[in-house]
Amino acid sequence: MGKIVAISNQKGGVGKSTTAINLSACIAERLKKVLLVDLDPQGNATSGLGIDRNSAEHTVYDLLTGECTPNDCTVRTEFGRLYVIPSNVDLAGAEIELMDSEKREFLLKKALKPVKDDYDYIIIDCPPSLSLLTLNALCAADNVLIPVQCEYYALEGLTQLMKTINLVQERLNPDLKVNGIVFTMYDARTNLSADVVENVKENMDVHIYKTLIPRNVRLAESPSYGMPIIRYDSHSSGAMRYREFAREFTKRRKK
Repeated sequence: MGKIVAISNQKGGVGKSTTAINLSACIAERLKKVLLVDLDPQGNATSGLGIDRNSAEHTVYDLLTGECTPNDCTVRTEFGRLYVIPSNVDLAGAEIELMDSEKREFLLKKALKPVKDDYDYIIIDCPPSLSLLTLNALCAADNVLIPVQCEYYALEGLTQLMKTINLVQERLNPDLKVNGIVFTMYDARTNLSADVVENVKENMDVHIYKTLIPRNVRLAESPSYGMPIIRYDSHSSGAMRYREFAREFTKRRKK
């Protein structure tokens, strides 16, 4: 049975799309079938896997508005068993259009239901906001994975996100579980990164992944070449850490 995981943090620039792209690619490298759903109007997960977001015949926008089926808008990537439902700027207007829809928070869940068991994992890259699109992701998901950047205000944004997740659990999706927190942009040369990790561990009662994703030039470059880091520079520290994280992540499948 497939597992749906939303990757969410309302703060921008925390490595959310980078994690969505590279976790998906590393799981697919482990011979699992993965569908990455790009639910961000910026379309970074789409372009980061070498797909032209402006020439896609169908996108996640068409899926949410009922104009196509999941299979109609799914694109197979060049990276093994990894598939993508692309996104582009059209999605930015979806929230207004969907505002009057019946059960609007469950549109994505309903749309993905026919294909959920066709994949080992469906990973949703959420937009950097607590919006209707993010609510759709949290209502469709079994788990939510939270990337946290190792910077000063990390805990502040994390607290607000946890409140939202708790509300979704209470009112919309009682089966939603927090899969865990993964720290991104970790810089071992600074005390700040270590302090942020310790601060979150002390204040958040959720699973903390042991793998720390580093600041890495090659990791930052890879999306501009339309490749996950394991294809762009397989021996870089970013590639090694995302492979470690994928191993750790898949071990928690039953959690």
